[in-house]
Amino acid sequence: MFDSLSDRLNDTFDRLRGKGKLTEADITSAMRDIRMALLEADVNFKVVKEFVAKTKERCMTAEVMESLSPAQNVVKIVLDELTEMLGSTESKLVFSNRIPNVIMLVGLQGSGKTTAAVKLAYQLKKQGRSPLLAACDVYRPAAADQLATLGGEIGVPVFRGDGEHPVDIAKGAIQEAVDHLRDVVIVDTAGRLQIDEQMMQEAVDIKKAVKPDQVLMVVDAMTGQDIVNVVSTFAERTDFDGVIISKLDGDARGGGALSVRQVTGKPIKFVSMGEKPDSLEPFYPDRMAKRILGMGDVVGIIEKAQEAADAEQLEAAERMLREGFTMNDMLDQMKAVKKMGGMKGILGMLPGGQRALNQMGGNLDEGIFDKNEAIIMSMTKEERLRPSIINGQRRARIAKGAGVTPTEVNSLMKQWGEMNKMMGRMRTMANQAQAGGKKGKKDKKGKKMRMPNIPGLDAMGLGGMGGLGTGGPKSDMDLLRQMEAQMRNKK
Repeated sequence: MFDSLSDRLNDTFDRLRGKGKLTEADITSAMRDIRMALLEADVNFKVVKEFVAKTKERCMTAEVMESLSPAQNVVKIVLDELTEMLGSTESKLVFSNRIPNVIMLVGLQGSGKTTAAVKLAYQLKKQGRSPLLAACDVYRPAAADQLATLGGEIGVPVFRGDGEHPVDIAKGAIQEAVDHLRDVVIVDTAGRLQIDEQMMQEAVDIKKAVKPDQVLMVVDAMTGQDIVNVVSTFAERTDFDGVIISKLDGDARGGGALSVRQVTGKPIKFVSMGEKPDSLEPFYPDRMAKRILGMGDVVGIIEKAQEAADAEQLEAAERMLREGFTMNDMLDQMKAVKKMGGMKGILGMLPGGQRALNQMGGNLDEGIFDKNEAIIMSMTKEERLRPSIINGQRRARIAKGAGVTPTEVNSLMKQWGEMNKMMGRMRTMANQAQAGGKKGKKDKKGKKMRMPNIPGLDAMGLGGMGGLGTGGPKSDMDLLRQMEAQMRNKK
């Protein structure tokens, strides 16, 4: 996702950071590099021209040119302009008071409308709504069957209306929703290999018949420059309310997606970065801009972690602090990482992580999770609860059972040992904090003590963040803002 663009922009910023003071020639050269990077990423040339002109004008001010850190100011200006180009703020779905609400999806064939409809239904179901899918694509072979199969996998019913006209199917789906108390109907319309009058008129007729609360256009991120013509035509005929960008993880350029909002004025509401039902994500322009510029998305990581956590995991965390870290706990942690998108997904959201991943060729062996899971499953119940009893003989047996080498078992045991030590340190910290009571533990001079830094934070450039509950950040979001600020300063 935006890999080549991110690399090119960061190379440009690196050259600026090497200069103590910027000249007009430096700014002009940087803008030329940024223009080429955006064009090579398939961003529309009119959008690029406007973006570079506005960015250069802001960079040429005395405030930037004569500042102590001109390179950082340039990065901030590029971040601000890129965020504005992407839409400035999140654009949420708007629901009316009527039941059911109707969401209509439009787009070309192959853009991913059907899978986007299912992913949207999955997300709405998680939010407590009762969606119904309407199969209005009567032209593509087995389109209704595909929707029914995918809908069945997530537990969302599909109204088919086999043999009927798409307009009648859409009307029938709304009546079905009323009869069965479904509060949202998602209408999956037909697409074509190219824009034609019949396709556009059918979409207009369905919209007129069901009066949708939201019309969303599904756009394939890999469409490239032609994306501008496609969205412009649909905007003119169907006047859609927002965009879902699909397959954003399938193209290292993805610049066409950056052009949508500027060309149509319509907001990007969701992006799809995977095949699974939970891979549809709300679009946050500021977070995406930061990821493109290599600043990461720490807020996104926290949200994914919170989403992956449940009551049982919170209880397990308390137990680990009391009793120590077992192999069962390690297995649960690996499953949680998978649920958050795997190490590749998490690394891509860390500041500088995507660039590091690109330097590794974009490859990260996620298979290590499966291998480690096989090793843990080859242990006895007692060995999982008390890994310290695993001696050389037991390791050889475990390796044979898992189909791996004893060296790989040793590597896993070493990882467990390090995590168990860290859990021990956290247990000590918790005990010290509890012993201090509400007033807080004091040192010999009577001053309130701060909790010690958590091991590993210094390596991330986050030293000094151990003041939780002792006059430090008042909430998780305050802590998060501090983390992001420190990371930006590190840049």
